[in-house]
Formats: sequence, C-alpha cells, structure tokens
Amino acid sequence: MRQAAESAFSTPDGVSIFYRHWPGAREKAIVLLHRGHEHSGRMAHIADELGLPEYSVFAWDARAHGRSGGEQGSGTTMATFSADLDEFIRHIQSAHGIEPENMAIVAQSVGAVIAAAWAHDYAPRVRCLVLASPAFRVKLYVPFARLGLSVWHAVAGDFFVNSYVKPRALTHDVERIASYQTDPLIKRPISARVLLGLYKTSERLIADAGAIQIPTQLLLSGRDWVVHNGPQHRFFERLGTRDKELHTFDGFFHDTLGEKDRHLPLAKARAFIEQRFAAGAPARNLVNAHREGFTKQEYDALCAPLPALSPKAISFALTRLSMRTCGRLSGGIRLGLETGFDSGATLDYVYRNQPAGITPIGKIVDWFYLNAIGWRGIRVRRRHLEASIQDAIQRLKDRGSAVRIADIAAGHGRYVLEAVKGQTPANVLLRDFDDCNVESGKALIRAMGANASFERGDAFDRQSLAGLAPRPTIGIVSGLYELFPDNELVERSLHGLGDAIAPGGYLIYTGQPWHPQLEMIARTLTSHRGGAQWIMRRRTQGELDDLVRAAGFRKVAQRIDEWGIFTVSIAERIDD
Repeated sequence: MRQAAESAFSTPDGVSIFYRHWPGAREKAIVLLHRGHEHSGRMAHIADELGLPEYSVFAWDARAHGRSGGEQGSGTTMATFSADLDEFIRHIQSAHGIEPENMAIVAQSVGAVIAAAWAHDYAPRVRCLVLASPAFRVKLYVPFARLGLSVWHAVAGDFFVNSYVKPRALTHDVERIASYQTDPLIKRPISARVLLGLYKTSERLIADAGAIQIPTQLLLSGRDWVVHNGPQHRFFERLGTRDKELHTFDGFFHDTLGEKDRHLPLAKARAFIEQRFAAGAPARNLVNAHREGFTKQEYDALCAPLPALSPKAISFALTRLSMRTCGRLSGGIRLGLETGFDSGATLDYVYRNQPAGITPIGKIVDWFYLNAIGWRGIRVRRRHLEASIQDAIQRLKDRGSAVRIADIAAGHGRYVLEAVKGQTPANVLLRDFDDCNVESGKALIRAMGANASFERGDAFDRQSLAGLAPRPTIGIVSGLYELFPDNELVERSLHGLGDAIAPGGYLIYTGQPWHPQLEMIARTLTSHRGGAQWIMRRRTQGELDDLVRAAGFRKVAQRIDEWGIFTVSIAERIDD
C-alpha cells in the first residue's frame, strides 16, 4: 500500500484546502477529484488500484467537503470549485515541481463536472481527462423538483437539501457501502445554489463541449440510479478533441470507480493514461480558429440573414421595434442606440449601474436592461479586472520592479483609475482610438484627480504599441478582441504588446468564451462601428491563450464569472 502524506494549500480568498499526496518516482501526476458529499479518502484506493506506482497521486477534499474549509452557502458557486481546482494545479506545479502537461485528471460524478468546467473555462494544458459518470443531470425523482428548488431559491435565498442517495444505490461493494454509512466526513447537505448551478453549468458544457480540446475518456455506469446517461453521451459526441473514448459498464451503479468490479474501468483508465503519456504532450495551436472550426461556423450563421417569415426573424424584428420606440424611455437603451451597444460610453454606463430613464416606466425598463445577464457579467469582469490589476502590481512590487501601466483600448478608463487608487504607480497611460472616449477619459482623470494621461492610439498598430514610452511593465487590453473576429488583427496587437513589455512584465487580457445571448445580440443590437449589427465570434479560452502564448506570454492566473461568460487573465512576458 502506498503511504499518503497530508498537506493543504490556501485559495486566494483564504480557504484552506486539504489534500493527500502519494509521491511517485517520476515527474508525472494523477489528480483525483471525488464525488459530491464525499472527500479524498473515498478515492484513496485508486492510488494503488490504478496500478501506476511511478506516478505521484494527489487527491483533494473540495471546498466545504471533508477536512477542507469553506462553506457552500456563503457565495460558493460551481465556478468557485473550478477556480479552486486551477489553484490546486498551480500549487502542485509550484510546490511539487510537476508541470500541468504531465498531469492527468481522474474525476467522478460532481468532481467530473468540475473537471470538465475547468477544462472548458481555463483551457489547461494537462495531458488528459478521465471522467467517471459525470453528474451532468442528476435524477430528481420528485416531479418538478428543479422548478420548485429554483422558485424557492429565488424567494427565500440559499438553503440546503439533504442527499436522498443511499449507499446501496452507489455500489455493489459491501465494504464500501458499510464505510459510507459510518464515514463521519461525508456531508449529505448540499446548497441549493450549488445544485442549481450544477445543472446550469452542465447545460453550458454539453452545448459547448467543442471548446474542450484535451484528450478525454468517459467511463459510464450502465445502471446509474443517480444521474442520467443521455447528457453524458451528448457531451462525448460534441467534444472538440478527436482523442476520446467512451466505455459503459453494464450493471454498474453510480460509483463507477468504487464498484465491486472496478478493476474493469480502472484498467481502461490506466491504458488511456499510459497511451496519452507515451504519445507526448498535445501540441495545441488554435491561432487559426478564425478560419475554421465551430466558432467560425457559429459566426457565419449569425452573419447570415434569417428567413423573413421565420418565427425567430419575426421575434427579433419585434424586439428591435420595441427598443427603437418604447425602449428609448430607458437611458441605457437610448445611449446604446446613439453610440453603439459596444461603445465605451455604453460600457461606462453599465459600469455605473444607475438606472435612469424618461418617466418611472423608463427607469424600470432601464433596471431590467442593466440586469441582463451579459451586463451583469460585464460588471463582474470589471471587478475581476481591478483585482487582476492589483494582483499584477503586487507581483511587481514583491520583486522590487517599477509599476508602469498602459491600457491600449481603455474606453473611458474608469476601471483602471479605480484599480490604481492608493497604488502610486510610476506611470499610467490610457489610450483609445475613439476621440470621444479620449476626451471623456481626460475629463474623468480630472474629476478623479488621478495621476494618469490619456492619448489617442490604435490598439492594432504593432509599431505604435512597440514604441510605448515609458516602457510598460503592465499592459492591459480589455473588451477589445471580443469585438473583432479576425485573429490577424489580434496577433498584431498582442505582438506589439510583446515588443513593448520586457520579460517579467505582465499582460492583463479579457476573453468571452461563452455567451448565452449571442444570437439575440447579433440580431437586435448595433455596434459603434457605423451602426452595423453587433456580431461577435467567440474565442474559446484555449484559442485566446494560444494567441497570447504565441506573442511571448505565459498565463499565470485567471478569473471567470459564475456564468462562464467573461474571463480576465494575467500572463507574464517570458524570454523569447
């Protein structure tokens, strides 16, 4: 039996996450993620039974599970668990010297959903995923249970529900049934917020599984009383990687890797992992995804007009009409119609989040407008931007390096000016191509009494960016690349920033790997560029990170909202 060491790491919000570590002889690792309600001890048997003794094995107790800290009911979402997993991988890398490219993830049930969400949202460069019975859709045997949970959660706020699952519905293994019944670390209550978030996250992952490029193996149970198999098959069919396997084990209950005959799926997992490591690290390169791929196809479909009398075309036409008539009572809609819904003026209005309009009805309409899911995500993105700017500043200060900031498409620049309050950077330069934004930004600098300058500049002019003076140690590009489908423009911009920022400096960049209202935006809202349709091509996080990597940067941190819409990443400039 391999002996486990016990340790812990701290998340950015100060939660201590407990984990077990079985050292191996080689710089390769298996990372185990347990089911909901459980903990790392329930997967400890895999360290031996997987039969890969030369690999180090790590298994965590997820936040609010087992011996880890944190609470499910205090703002925790499914995105929190994915962020914790990203921190766990970075901790293994820094504390144990194992690179992500030399890690395989083996995850069960809810843990498998967390792993899939992390793979989608963070685009890690790990070797492979092994997902056992992912809980994409939990079987709720009470009619309308999910609707009831949603209504009560909206009315009463978060609350907890106890798991109805009995251990005999998980496995045929008598010893594991008995140990489950007596295990004091199993926590049966689950936050309604987390449970509802599990459904929403799973729906997003299944719809957009094409974004996952990591080699993936699915191990499914043939008699699963806990989760549905259909969503698992749809997820597998849509996976973006060609290197994928699916195996179903007849008669198995939900605990696939803890079943009586678990040697069967473990043999499949072992073979898959060994094959992936023997094949070498995947050479992912998505810089040409604007020419081919599923996001290009999606973009082309959005650019094509709908049949004139189709239900969708009529619905969107009515929405446009209502916005141009009654919608003008709303201050935000009126501003969007005048300046473009993607303009710096609109962005600043959304940031301020103060409903305004003509008559009380207009103010009510504006409240609903400002609380659309996309605008809520934008405001979270702003908080993540400010936190990332402060993070990058602290990293430079810890090294004794000067802090010189340049934002190459700042809009009005409000988020930068707010972020640097009390930070006393050596220099803050804001740029934008739009003269109106430049003048508004200068006015904001005066109003805030900020030590910053604002000038007109082209964010896609490589030579202009390369000549930024003084040379920035933090470059920022926010909300810009999402507006342009062509990667050649983005490459020019990123390479210009790579020329400007010296090794050791940082790039802060935003992405939009997912948006639930993409078609509504394309069919009803207008851009600041001549009033044309506001049509966006999504970039998966993998595509965006590959573009940043090609420009000479290495991602070191990332933040994402709970809906998976907007990301904010920090990348360090590395030596060429």
